[in-house]
Amino acid sequence: MATPPKKRAIAVSLALVSIVLPVAGLHKFYLGQSWWGLCYLLLSWTPIPHVASAVEGIWYLAQDGNEFDQNFNAALEAAETSNADGVDPEKVTVIADALRSLDTLRQDGLISEGEFEEKRRSLLNRIS
Repeated sequence: MATPPKKRAIAVSLALVSIVLPVAGLHKFYLGQSWWGLCYLLLSWTPIPHVASAVEGIWYLAQDGNEFDQNFNAALEAAETSNADGVDPEKVTVIADALRSLDTLRQDGLISEGEFEEKRRSLLNRIS
């Protein structure tokens, strides 16, 4: 199940709310930084995580949407750019190049039509 993209407004709100709440670090849990969230929670009795949350809230607010997405939604963008079938585009490119080379060998008469077909099927089966 894919996780939804993190929203900058929610991250800012959670960070700034940590200034007045007795616990801090909720924005870290929201952004998927559980270890930092735990550290903030454990140090909530000191002013350190509250000040850090305020600074981070302002930092998130100062970022534009693209910069926030690049920092906190990069994994989602990478998943979206890959093929829905889970096929690696780089792997397809390598196999396509191998098929072109194989076809050149067939056209030059260095391999038979049967050998070409066997190797072609073998290469195409590697894609999935």
